[in-house]
Amino acid sequence: MTDKSMTIEVRLLKLEQLFNSFDPSPFLERDLDKEAEDYIIDWARELPVNKPIRILVHLPPDEVTKGIGVDVAIARYFDYRAAQGNSHLKELFRNGRWCLSIGIPVLLICLFASQMVHTGLGDGPLSSAIEENLIIVGWVANWKPIQTFLYDWWPLKRRRDLYRRLAKADCEIVS
Repeated sequence: MTDKSMTIEVRLLKLEQLFNSFDPSPFLERDLDKEAEDYIIDWARELPVNKPIRILVHLPPDEVTKGIGVDVAIARYFDYRAAQGNSHLKELFRNGRWCLSIGIPVLLICLFASQMVHTGLGDGPLSSAIEENLIIVGWVANWKPIQTFLYDWWPLKRRRDLYRRLAKADCEIVS
């Protein structure tokens, strides 16, 4: 039995509240309702990452029989969201590599040009100002790839990992 503190409880009057009413897909393929998804995700974020999650869906007694397969539907939905998250991460890293392939040559050109300015104009204040500005431009050209590879990917990875945990969650329907 999973620890009660790892349980996300969802109380519904009708099973349809769990799913997006505009999604024409068959029952097991439907998207979760946005509010239901947000509720589950918000609770799941609060839980320790090293513990399994349990989702307990409370329904009125006459609705419980309709809930057969809800566990599969929820798992499929969060598997799909995890796959989307993985795609977003891949796209972010692809963009980061593209930005890096531009930034590194720009930095090298700027460093080379700053040396040329120093040799061409000497040690005057104009020469120093141009040198410094070229170096700054070179480093600014690498701002985006540095930001991407150091910081931007963490939230996407956390969200993808959360979706993976939710896809593996034990789901139970109770009245």
